[in-house]
Amino acid sequence: MQLDKIPLIKHSDSGNFFLLAGPCAIEGEDMALRIAETIVGITDKLQIPYIFKGSFKKANRSRIDSFTGIGDEKALKILRKVSETFGVPTVTDIHEREDATLAAEYVDVLQIPAFLVRQTDLVVAAAETGKVVNLKKGQFMSPESMKHAVNKVEDCNNEQVMVTDRGTMFGYQDMIVDFRGIPTMRQFAPTVLDVTHSLQQPNQSSGVTGGRPDMIETIARAGIATGADGIFIETHFDPANAKSDGANMLDIQYLERLLSNLTAIRKTINSF
Repeated sequence: MQLDKIPLIKHSDSGNFFLLAGPCAIEGEDMALRIAETIVGITDKLQIPYIFKGSFKKANRSRIDSFTGIGDEKALKILRKVSETFGVPTVTDIHEREDATLAAEYVDVLQIPAFLVRQTDLVVAAAETGKVVNLKKGQFMSPESMKHAVNKVEDCNNEQVMVTDRGTMFGYQDMIVDFRGIPTMRQFAPTVLDVTHSLQQPNQSSGVTGGRPDMIETIARAGIATGADGIFIETHFDPANAKSDGANMLDIQYLERLLSNLTAIRKTINSF
């Protein structure tokens, strides 16, 4: 993948890591624009290439009564408005083959969720749109096995592919990050560390995923130190009341300090 070929990407020559960040799900226009405005201000200040993240729907919920979205086209139009308002690219998850064509009309990067990354038809459908494809490593997969997912995209004549590590299942209710996987997957494609999903605590008896947001900076620092090309962070102004994944999201008030610290580590790494 060539970062500077992503439409509207800024600061691609800064030598900094790139960032995928935003709310877990699009809850409404005002919240999306407010979050985007804050992150764009921070990333412009720190010269971080930035892609706004927001899921237009959430298909992989534990309970049938969990929030799944505000309507597909309504949410996708909000993602387009974010892009047009702030001049930044956008990324969203897709879950079915039909989603690929639909979402490609509105966003710049199509993301394959970790649970679905071995679904060949879905990966091929995303690749065939010509959009950048972000493949999330399955919690059940080795870093080495992600080579085959990358090959599926490239075999569709699409070289614009990245890989994202979001942790590996550890027992039933915890995730761990094996940082050895970052240099392994970088052999196949630019590699992103999904910091917030790596701190999920799934399979809670309540049917609502838990998390360890207190460990966000620890995991993010380690990711930059071990060579991650990008960082993925879900953030919100009010995580406690977010409609999806609030337990592991970063309160946006702490985002600038975190990114400033990560930028300083990246500059040190670049000096070696």
